[in-house]
Amino acid sequence: MQTLPYALDPLRFPFPALAALSGRLPLGGGREVALAALLVARLTQGVLPDDGLNPGDRTARAAAAKVWLASLALPAPTRVPFVRCVDATVGTPLVAAGALRSLVAAISAHLDGAAVQELERLARQLAAVS
Repeated sequence: MQTLPYALDPLRFPFPALAALSGRLPLGGGREVALAALLVARLTQGVLPDDGLNPGDRTARAAAAKVWLASLALPAPTRVPFVRCVDATVGTPLVAAGALRSLVAAISAHLDGAAVQELERLARQLAAVS
């Protein structure tokens, strides 16, 4: 395949399995867990140095995300891990990786294998930065 010198590189969405799962699930707890996981994945991705988000922006995003998470009907055992993971997005990549791994352990029963793999891959990327 030949690329043209003026063509843009194609954009690649980093969490297609989470997005697809969110769209497939019926309304209710499972869908809300998948949507919350997608939100947390996007926030946590902002901790990676390549993303370039400064700490102030990450703090503002985390505060807004916590308000949104409070409006969801998440299963009780998942609520605290979600909030901890959002809080960890204002810290170091290693802290975010640990919180994300704890979240995956708490919500893996609500996700399919591909979605879990996306979250685990992000946790590995975060841990490798440290």
